[in-house]
Amino acid sequence: MAEHVQARFGKKLRALRKRQGWTQETLAHKLGLDRTYLSDVENGRMNVSLVNLEIIAQGFGKSLSQLLSGV
Repeated sequence: MAEHVQARFGKKLRALRKRQGWTQETLAHKLGLDRTYLSDVENGRMNVSLVNLEIIAQGFGKSLSQLLSGV
């Protein structure tokens, strides 16, 4: 069975965050989102809204299409 899209996005978010050398706390502060929310996203437990996808993309200096590429 194929991996669920939430899990695939979570793995990508974690990889992007770690590539920057950021903790979840650092990323949460930068984005204005709760750390536990980001943890749930990274672990594939949270379905991310379009609004938050845009916030995350902007936080990494990416477009939505770049953020979602390969997910």
